[in-house]
This record gives sequence, C-alpha cells and structure tokens, in this order.
Amino acid sequence: MLSSPWARFYSNSCCLCCHVRTGTIILGIWYLIINSVVLLILLSALTDPDQYHLTSAELGGEFEFMDDANMCIATAISLLMILICAMATYGAYKQHAAWIIPFFCYQIFDFALNTLVAISVLVYPSTIQDYLRQLPTNFPYKEEIMSVNPTCLVVIILLFISIILAFKGYLISCVWNCYRYINSRNNSDVLVYITTNDTAVLLPPYDDPVNGAAKDPPPPYVSA
Repeated sequence: MLSSPWARFYSNSCCLCCHVRTGTIILGIWYLIINSVVLLILLSALTDPDQYHLTSAELGGEFEFMDDANMCIATAISLLMILICAMATYGAYKQHAAWIIPFFCYQIFDFALNTLVAISVLVYPSTIQDYLRQLPTNFPYKEEIMSVNPTCLVVIILLFISIILAFKGYLISCVWNCYRYINSRNNSDVLVYITTNDTAVLLPPYDDPVNGAAKDPPPPYVSA
C-alpha cells in the first residue's frame, strides 16, 4: 500500500515522553505566558514612557528606540499572539482541530523568517559587522564580539540559527501531529456513531415466479 511521504513523520509521541496533544497544550501555555509578559511590559511602557524611552543620544544614532506608534503596533501584535496561543491551547484540550490551525500558521511564518535571516547571513556576512557597529556603545560585550574573527563569527551565528531552526521544526511537527491526531480521532468518532445508528430494513416475502410459492426474503438489507 502506498502512503504519503509525510506519513513517516507522523507520531503520537512528543519529546519522547508525552503525547502530542499534551505537548501542544504545554507549548501553547508557554507561548501564552511569554506573550503575556511582553504585553505587560509594553503596557507599562505606554503608561510610563520615560522609563523605556531611549533617545538618539543614548543609542548613538539618529533615531529613537521606540515611539508611540511602534508601541501600539507591538501591543496589538502581542494581543493577537495571546489570542492565537489561547485558541491552540483550547483546541488541543477540547480536541477541536480547527482551533490549532492559526498557531500552526504562525509557527510556519516564524520558521520562514528565521530561515531568511540565516540565508541573509550566509549570503551577506558583512551585515553582521554593520549591525554590531550600530549597537549602543554601552551594549554588553560589544567590543569582545567585534574582536572575534568575522568568519568564525558567521559560523557561530549560523550554527546557533541552525539549532534554533531544528528546534522550531520539531515543534512544528509536534503541532502538526496533534492536528492530525485530533482530526483522525474526530473522524473515527463520526464513523462509530454512524455504524452504531444503522437500521435494518426487512423485506417482505416475495412470490417465486417458477414454483408459484412464497419464499423467505433474502438477508436484511442494511441502510444508513
């Protein structure tokens, strides 16, 4: 029997110890906590702008770190992420596969962005040095990082991004397997419901045209 090439990546276990449904719930709660903390920081920054407002003199550039418009956009994104994570957690807990799709799409988008970052570092390695020069002078370990050989620095950054991509890819597979598990479970429940609610239709006796006598009906015809 031929199977889909994606079927080999399908598994009900996650992190070698728990079910994919449990892993998706834990992952959704973890993302929910992180985005809630980010939202609290952004809201506190909006209420007290002087505490988180960095001027161009502190950054050594000609721009400001965060203005009100960017703060509002970041707050809206945090609210949207909290909603998506809550939907994924609720969908995995209540076994509603459709609720997991937005979180899965976010994971794909995040993986694509990190992949573009890795490709840009590989194609344009000089951008790392340019980015380090734009950092504030009081940035921790700025001089030590800039003193590292540029080739070694690119290799280290690519290795770090590769580890992150591998981990994110594994989390994507866990969420996808959870979606497939819940979807197949719901489909099997529907089939069981239909099977247990079948009705048997008995046919009346019919006349035998050859012998002219009534014969027993054939076996019951089962219809849904």
